Amino acid sequence: MISPASPKKRSLMPSSKLRRSLRAHGHSLSALVHVGKGGLSPAVIKQVEQTLADHELVKMKVDTDSPNDRLAVAELLAARPGVNIVQIVGHAILIYKRHPREPRFEGGTPEIPIAERPAKDPGKDPAKPSGKRPGKRTGKRAARR
Repeated sequence: MISPASPKKRSLMPSSKLRRSLRAHGHSLSALVHVGKGGLSPAVIKQVEQTLADHELVKMKVDTDSPNDRLAVAELLAARPGVNIVQIVGHAILIYKRHPREPRFEGGTPEIPIAERPAKDPGKDPAKPSGKRPGKRTGKRAARR
């Protein structure tokens, strides 16, 4: 397979259901690691590895005053064993490393097909109205009218 020409595309993991799921989970995460004026030092790399061991999915930020480019940081981290770059958006990089014993995102509980899922509330008939009249106003505004 031919390697992509774009440095951003080169460092990303291949598209898959896992990557889509990781991107969805990573959307709500806050950045746990920041690359600042010191650049990508050995201490920052050690912090990234420790955070990946703890959380498996990590969002990090590369500040604008960093001497390292965000794409260069992503390539250096992607070169580490087992580390995958899930997404690069702006100055944020989403990194994934599968936990060796207890992966949260891979090989988890299998999804139950829709036909086999239990009903949400077995005692309630979905065709029957709930008792509230739709569109009825309540509260202060309803009292004025």
